[in-house]
Amino acid sequence: MITLTELKCLADAQSSYHILKPWWDVFWYYITLVMLLVAVLAGALQLTQSRVLCCLPCKVEFDNRCTVPWHILKASVNTSSDPGTPLPLPLRIQNDLHRQQYSYIDAVCYEKQLHWFAKFFPYLVLLHTLIFAACSNFWLHYPSTSSRLEHFVAILHKCFDSPWTTRALSETVAEQSVRPLTLSKSKVLLSSSGCSADVDANKQSLSYPQPGLESAGIESPTSSVLDKKEGEQAKAIFEKVKRFRMHVEQKDIIYRIYLKQIIVKVILFVLIITYVPYFLSYITLEIDCSIDVQAFTGYKRYQCVYSLAEIFKVLASFYVILVILYGLTSSYSLWWMLRSSLKQYSFEALREKSKYSDIPDVKNDFAFILHLADQYDPLYSKRFSIFLSEVSENKLKQINLNNEWTVEKLKSKLVKNSQDKIELHLFMLNGLPDNVFELTEIEVLSLELIPEVKLPSTVSQLVNLRELHVYHSSLVVDHPALAFLEENLKILRLKFTEMGKIPRWVFHLKNLKELYLSGCVLPEQLSTMQMEGFQDLKNLRTLYLKSSLSRIPQVITDLLPSLQKLSLNNEGSKLVVLNNLKKMVNLKSLELISCDLERIPHSIFSLNNLHELDLKENNLKTVEEVISFQHLQNLSCLKLWHNNIAYIPAQIGALSNLEQLFLDHNNIENLPLQLFLCTKLHYLDLSYNHLTFIPEEIQYLSNLQYFAVTNNNIEMLPDGLFQCKKLQCLLLGKNSLVSLSPHVGELSNLTHLELVDNYLETLPPELEACQSLKRSCLIVEENLLNTLPLPVAERLQSCLDKC
Repeated sequence: MITLTELKCLADAQSSYHILKPWWDVFWYYITLVMLLVAVLAGALQLTQSRVLCCLPCKVEFDNRCTVPWHILKASVNTSSDPGTPLPLPLRIQNDLHRQQYSYIDAVCYEKQLHWFAKFFPYLVLLHTLIFAACSNFWLHYPSTSSRLEHFVAILHKCFDSPWTTRALSETVAEQSVRPLTLSKSKVLLSSSGCSADVDANKQSLSYPQPGLESAGIESPTSSVLDKKEGEQAKAIFEKVKRFRMHVEQKDIIYRIYLKQIIVKVILFVLIITYVPYFLSYITLEIDCSIDVQAFTGYKRYQCVYSLAEIFKVLASFYVILVILYGLTSSYSLWWMLRSSLKQYSFEALREKSKYSDIPDVKNDFAFILHLADQYDPLYSKRFSIFLSEVSENKLKQINLNNEWTVEKLKSKLVKNSQDKIELHLFMLNGLPDNVFELTEIEVLSLELIPEVKLPSTVSQLVNLRELHVYHSSLVVDHPALAFLEENLKILRLKFTEMGKIPRWVFHLKNLKELYLSGCVLPEQLSTMQMEGFQDLKNLRTLYLKSSLSRIPQVITDLLPSLQKLSLNNEGSKLVVLNNLKKMVNLKSLELISCDLERIPHSIFSLNNLHELDLKENNLKTVEEVISFQHLQNLSCLKLWHNNIAYIPAQIGALSNLEQLFLDHNNIENLPLQLFLCTKLHYLDLSYNHLTFIPEEIQYLSNLQYFAVTNNNIEMLPDGLFQCKKLQCLLLGKNSLVSLSPHVGELSNLTHLELVDNYLETLPPELEACQSLKRSCLIVEENLLNTLPLPVAERLQSCLDKC
């Protein structure tokens, strides 16, 4: 049994489709109702009549017709003036049949002599009406279209009722209303006086429409704020519209089905209008019935009267008029579908009137159902279009973002980085909250995995901003913001997920000193515009590139000759051509990391101003070219770490100015004694090699402050090591030491000592003399601390300072 609730839901579902029914569809609906009333009325009349036909026997026939020859009758009456004279027998009509015989005759004549159109007229009207009704609603319930239409209607209702739609349209109306106000104001100012002050005032009024809006007594639409729930609802509508467009826009099923049903209606109209008027003449009042029932009634011919003939004629004529109206409307709808480009819906007029100029045109079924909704009410398509605009979506995202990231929440994200700078790191957001620009103390702004970031003019409020990091994000900079960054930004770090070109705004940062680019294409793919852009970076001193290049880009060597530091991480790809390095005569620091060099490039030896050279992870097996480094008088730091170097040539001793030497993560087994002729060395890292001993000559490194031999096979330390009185950091972990010399107490400046993972059994009590050594900087097993004298252990435990 169907409940009232189910009936209500069914009625609501049917009424919701009124948005997709244009005026002719509504007109069809009412015509169909009237046709149905005609069918019901005709059927009811036919069923309620007890005797549809009334037949009488025919006793007089004249000219093969059942009739009375009235001219003979008149002649007989005139010849006989005697009123008492009886009429002739044939003229005296008597009907003396029984009631059952009349009923029998009526039934037989109804079945055999009454025309089929007169009998089945109500049923034909009912059948035609049902076909028309089915054609009108078939596309709404067809399996391939019903779900899409229902989904569209649901989304359209949500778009219509969304507060975000109202806000977007109100902003458009407000802008249109304020434009005449500002224009009229400008005319008054210009006509009243020709002085420049009036002109400036006019420009100001044209540039800032919102104050003009307030002065006109209209509330600024931007002052309204969506709450969190409304913002989330609008966001969900945007997602639904995107998915619906993706599924519907590529198909034209709805259009074709709607077109077919209209064609069926037109064909049915032609058929009805062809045969109904023709058979209308067969509905007559008098019917001559000849049946062979003389054996039962004594008569062979009967004269019948069809009692519903006149009313059926009226109803049939009225029905023909309805069909004509229905057919003309169907023909108009067919003409509309064939004439109009219904497979494309353009929002051109709306784009011109509103600020949402990015509203895209839609095609196929999406366009067709929007055309239908537009026929019902153009406001529906306007409200729907708001959720097709990326500008509108971005505005909504920004509002939701601002509501979520308040100033207090952003302040809690402020930290001090390793350079002791105040940094704000934003990760995986939908955009950049406007409240960020309220935190004027920010020095470093880091944006990571943010799809679309736009820096507005309000970035100028960050007066302390000097460093910007953009990781896997797309950053757009407004012109006022670019002017601010050009003056204040000193360090820029860009990291790209996909390979692409450097953003054009980077080359406007004329005061930029350090530029870090990762994932960018910089070789042959660089355009002429970008080459010229690098030339504008006159203050650039440090350039870091992380990409896969075959050669150092010419744009760097030719247009940045004043560059002081160049770092190139080639991510394991082989760097073939390095001759153009000779042009960079001002280079002080050079890093060629993961470039698969195998040998030290000779072009490096011409860089006379070079102070630091880093050749990390280059598969270097030999460094015989190290003798050529003696020509680099300013070279103080040499990093040959993370390679496959098996030995150090004796010529290393010629590098008398070397202060830092990184040889860790190699395959070195022995150290040449000439190494200890580099008496200026204060940093020496030999970790992760295959050393078994350290020469006694290490004592000549009187300036040594940092010495690391972690993860080797050293069994004993030379006494000369403890003659390096300036030693502050000594890393001896993961070796084969069985004891630690008591001379360790002579290292009065020692602040960091690592002894973990050795074969030590005790610690020398002379560690007490290392007054600068703290417990947190003594890396050793806990059980070895118990071997120290109690006063020494307590002193170390009481010093909790970090290294």
